Amino acid sequence: MTKIGVLGAGTWGIALARMLAVHGKDVTVWSALPKELTHLEATHRHPNLPGMELPDTMHYTPDLAQLCAGRDVLLFAVPSVFVRSTAKKAAPHIADGQLIVDVAKGMEQGTLKTMSEVIEDELSRLPGHEACRVVALSGPTHAEEVARDLPTAIVAASGDSDAARRVQRIFNNPNFRVYTNTDRLGTELGGAIKNVIALSVGIAMGLGYGDNAKAALITRGNAELSRLGIAMGCKPETFAGLSGMGDLIVTCTSMHSRNLHAGMLIGHGASAEQAKEEVGQVVEGINALPAAKELEKKYKVEMPIVDVVDAILSGKMDARDAVDALMGRNLKQE
Repeated sequence: MTKIGVLGAGTWGIALARMLAVHGKDVTVWSALPKELTHLEATHRHPNLPGMELPDTMHYTPDLAQLCAGRDVLLFAVPSVFVRSTAKKAAPHIADGQLIVDVAKGMEQGTLKTMSEVIEDELSRLPGHEACRVVALSGPTHAEEVARDLPTAIVAASGDSDAARRVQRIFNNPNFRVYTNTDRLGTELGGAIKNVIALSVGIAMGLGYGDNAKAALITRGNAELSRLGIAMGCKPETFAGLSGMGDLIVTCTSMHSRNLHAGMLIGHGASAEQAKEEVGQVVEGINALPAAKELEKKYKVEMPIVDVVDAILSGKMDARDAVDALMGRNLKQE
């Protein structure tokens, strides 16, 4: 039986843990918050995934060493801001050659590393981890739907094709179709930047704008993402796929989206901090924004939607003025 250790007891980690357990995997979940584990084990439910019941076969532990021991796969499902600290704590307990799957989406401010690169960076600090393989699993996937076994497609991305195919075989099931991709950087970049674009769509909705504005922001947002990704050496086709346009569409249109919800609150006049408090869960677009700005500057690409979101959240520009700024830019060819 395939043994999987899940680091993180948030909605995405638990939705995936349940899915894997239901399909015959031996799953153990770790959290930095023991109370989360106690609640999950006692109730078999997650407070933010109503209607989902966890199988009795799932296990829980607050001990990282126990979590990491003897696992076929370690699944990193902590928020992006905690990936480095979690990887640092886990690294001494991770076996050389370990297959690791990261589902956190974001870019680290300062280093500009993707979450997979952050994990690799921490592993490289200890001898004996040279053969560890990190695969990014990303795409248009709301935990609320995966937890209900609704049809979903996703991408396992790695330059190591064998590792990606192994993840594909382990995670694929009749409700969860897994593709592979060798462009891990492009796949992760899409997962991070789309959250910023979703904030812009939410802001537009909060201001009372309609579907035309939403469609414009999604498509021009994908143009910004593609422009940046190509400058960074990624494959153009990645941004037309599940982890690019696919993830962008679902995050910018679904009411499950925390980033969309936060943007709507900001469009109604809330500050970024007020929006985060109201949403009550991690808003990754706000976390990813500083890194997106740094990447824009480093690679000298135009990202006007990212610019106005940054200006709104920093209080430098009113949301309605930002719309005028985007609409009034110099005319150009698409």
